[in-house]
This record gives sequence, C-alpha cells and structure tokens, in this order.
Amino acid sequence: MNDSTRRGGRAARRAARAERSSETAAYLTRTLAPVEMLDEEGLVRIEENADTILAEIGIAFQGTPTALERWREAGADVDGELVRFPRGMCRELVRASAPRSFVQHARNPARSVKIGENCTVFAPTYGSPFVMDLDHGRRYATLADFENAVRLTYRLPHLHHSGGTVCEPVDVPVDTRHLDMVYAHIKYSDKPFMGSVTSRERARDSIELSRLAFGGDLEGRTVLISLINASSPLRWDATMLGAATEYVRANQAVIISPFILAGAMSPVTVAGLAAQALAEALSGMAYCQLVRPGAPVVFGTFASSMSMASGAPTFGTPEAGQAIHLMAALARRVGVPFRSGGQLTSSKHPDAQAAYESASTLLPTVAAGVNFVLHAAGWQEGGLTLGFEKLVMDADQLGMMSVYAKGIDLSENGQAMEAFRTNPHGDHFLGNAHTLANFETAFHRSTVADNNSFEQWEAEGSRTAAMRANAQWKEMLASYEPPPLDDAVDEALVEFIERRRAERSAGD
Repeated sequence: MNDSTRRGGRAARRAARAERSSETAAYLTRTLAPVEMLDEEGLVRIEENADTILAEIGIAFQGTPTALERWREAGADVDGELVRFPRGMCRELVRASAPRSFVQHARNPARSVKIGENCTVFAPTYGSPFVMDLDHGRRYATLADFENAVRLTYRLPHLHHSGGTVCEPVDVPVDTRHLDMVYAHIKYSDKPFMGSVTSRERARDSIELSRLAFGGDLEGRTVLISLINASSPLRWDATMLGAATEYVRANQAVIISPFILAGAMSPVTVAGLAAQALAEALSGMAYCQLVRPGAPVVFGTFASSMSMASGAPTFGTPEAGQAIHLMAALARRVGVPFRSGGQLTSSKHPDAQAAYESASTLLPTVAAGVNFVLHAAGWQEGGLTLGFEKLVMDADQLGMMSVYAKGIDLSENGQAMEAFRTNPHGDHFLGNAHTLANFETAFHRSTVADNNSFEQWEAEGSRTAAMRANAQWKEMLASYEPPPLDDAVDEALVEFIERRRAERSAGD
C-alpha cells in the first residue's frame, strides 16, 4: 500500500468520524452540577453591594425619556437621566415575570434550542471587523467572508447557534448591512440566529425578516435573541435600549450584558466587578419587564481584565474565570438564563497562546454552567478578528466539552460489569464483546488532532493543527449544501431587503 492510499484511507475515516459527529443534539444538556466559587454568605454580600449601587449611586438611562418615565411610574427616583431604585425593586421585577428558560425556535424545528436551566448553547464569535486565515492573512471582513462563516457554523455540529454579527462585512453600506447579515443567517443556515442592535430601525428590520422567514406572527414564538450591551460603568444608552425595547415588544429575547474590562470599566477586584455587573444587568432586565412582563431575558456578562502596564485587554486570566463562576451563581439566584464565557484570546494567530487562553476561558464556562455561550468559537486577537482555522479548532474543543459536561454513564452498558464477567484474568479487553460493541463510540475522537506516529505525521506533510484546520474548513465549504428554504419565502425576503435599500437611498 503506497503513502497516497494510506492518506486517502485516513482521510476517509476522518470524514466518516466528522459525519457521525454531526448527529449531535441541538443543544447540550448538562448533568454536572455547577462549580461554586462563593458560599451563601459571600453571594449575599455581593447582592447587597449591588443593591447599594442601585439605590445610592444609581444607573444612567441616557437619551431615553420614555424609559425614564417608565421608571418614574414604577416608583424609582429619577433625577435627570440618573435612576435610583428602592432596594430589591429590580430583582423583584425580574423574578416576578422573566422566564427561567425559554426555547429559541429555529427554521428547522430539530435545531431549536432551550436556553436556561441545565442547558448550554454554543454560538460563534461576534462583532469582528477583521478575518484571518493561513492563506490570505488578516484582512477586513467582506460579505463573502460573513456568508462563509455562516456556512461553516451551519456545518460544525457542536456549534448549536448561527450567531449574529459573526464578522462585520465592511464592503457593504453600514445602514443596510444588517439586512445582508440577517438574510445570510436565514438563507445559508437553519440554526437559530441573532438580530441587529445598532438602531431601533435595524431591530425592526430583523423582526420583519424573521416574520417572513417563519411564516407570519411571532407573538407565540421567540425566534430571535439579540445582544444588548451596557455602556459600563453604570450606564445604558439610547441605541441599546431602543433596540431592546423593539425586541421585547415583539416577545423576542435579549441578552442584557454589561461589557466590562476590569480596571477600566469597573474596579479591579472580582467582587467589585461582580457587584457592578449585577446592578447593571438587573436594571436592564427589570426595564425589559416594565416594557413587556414575561419577555425572555438573559443575564449576560462579558468580563475580562486588562494589563495594568499597557492598558491592553487580556484574556484567559484566572480572575476572568473566577468572574464567570461568580456571575453564573448570581444569575441562578435571580432565576434567569446566563450568558458568558467562550474561547477568548489575545493571540493574533491560532497558536499555543490562543489554545491556552481559550481553554482557560472555556473550562470555567462549562464548569460554571453557562447557558448561552457567545464567542464559543473563532475569537482571535481580542475579538478584533474571526479566525477561520480557529473557528474549526474551537468547534472541535466544543465537541469535547459536550462529552465532559454530560457526566458519567451509569447505565448497565456504562458500568461494564459484563465485560469483567466474561474477560479471563490477565487478558486484555481489546477482544472482549463489550469493547467490540462500544469501540466506535467509546471515546470522543477529534476531527482536528493528529495522534499518529511521528513517521506517519511526517509522511503526511508535517502539518500543524492549524494547517489541518485550514484544509478542513476549505473542504467543508467545497461540499456545503444549503438547507431548504421555500422559494416564496426567499422571494419575500429579497423583496423586503430591496425595498428597504431603496427607502434608505431615497432618504439620503
């Protein structure tokens, strides 16, 4: 057998494993209990500190007269744009009506996801203006890059969600690119997706495109989830609140997420960061319940540190991991789903630094029991870049975490007592009937890692993990087939987009 034949056989086996791995659940259901960082006394102290921030220091609701009026009517103290809340008010509003979990429906019902409780949903990176691959290096993202990222996310089985602004397509106009992005999620994937939040109008466009894609009224269905960031420290701006208001009115989910780099946007300590993030998130989620009681909300936190020497953001630090654990516990006590974590790195390349920092973020994410994981794959260069190789490598790690979080199999097969009864003393288990029945599924098998001998690895070109991922994403795009989309629905989507573009042009 020559080298090319051996390589072809290995490639076929790897493809077969990838095909089997695509038969995964629409989302991860965890059996492992979340790891707690603080005891009851410590958590209560953080909550009391957050209440003090809300009651004495207050949260600014900037440029939002309607929001300020809502707060005044609800009994808060409104002084200009600063709102102070009676102790416990925000928590009570959220607990009274916000759901503990909800389903985000996908175009393909088999891909709908449950967000909350013991469920975890992995979504790709978000918001990167650049993309990078081994062939063309780092460059500004285009719409073609965005569409390819959606196609790849659709094909990667351990990414449960299509995401939102996976990268920022800078070759199309700012005021209409949201139309292209939402359309790409609908056209090239049938997984759940996110809406635009950069203006109220773009949020309304996202809702209308979703109505067309899902066949009409959305009142009884949550089909969108969207990221609403606080302007930390202790501020909400009109753009984010306006988009949140539109989505909540339409019964669509929002992630209310303080974005904090400790030392710049919060105190440097984990406890100080947590108190601030809790106060900001409670005020945002409570506002959503004033707009529409019962609207699905997710308690979000993006928390990391910064270099005290240079001011640059840092990722994969132990303090950030501690913050994920602490905030997840606080969210469970509020009684709503939680978003945080991912696979974050400052590295500019899919190298060892990227792997170490990403693992140092992913492990706390899974251990803490995060429900919605944005930036789960593809994040590079502090979020400035979507890395195509890293997208594939990260997704491979998500597959491993999916096995890890399911816990130990204690079924009759899992206990393997029949193997002991039938195996002679001193003999290996390789030929045992139990081993033969389980060998294909016994252990998670990476589609990226190389476990061959040095000689085999060298004969195949001495390829690094990034080089193997490069070949994999190219093959995935070459063999991509779009999910079904009704022609009439597609025509309606295109017609709406063309009409909105024409309206924007007429208004210029």
